[in-house]
Amino acid sequence: MNTGKNSNQSRDAAEAIAARALGFIAGDPARLGRFLAESGLGPDNIRKAASYPAFLPAVLDFILANEEDLVAFANELGINPHHVGAARRLLPGASFDASR
Repeated sequence: MNTGKNSNQSRDAAEAIAARALGFIAGDPARLGRFLAESGLGPDNIRKAASYPAFLPAVLDFILANEEDLVAFANELGINPHHVGAARRLLPGASFDASR
């Protein structure tokens, strides 16, 4: 019987990658500026937005939308860039895209 333990662990790992991606974004002022501009968030409301379920998937969407960011982020984590796309697919609102 499958208790869902593996899927919960996988989702936890995906959320951890997304949280690291947020740190990666915040660590570069230009990248953070792009993220805020594209998301419509401001420095004053980003913490509140982070409490919403759609926030972490949006962070990964941002990383995945720019190959340079994706490669740099994957290199920082020491993972294959495809793992970032795999993490995104485990989070809410993901649609299947075999190219990621």
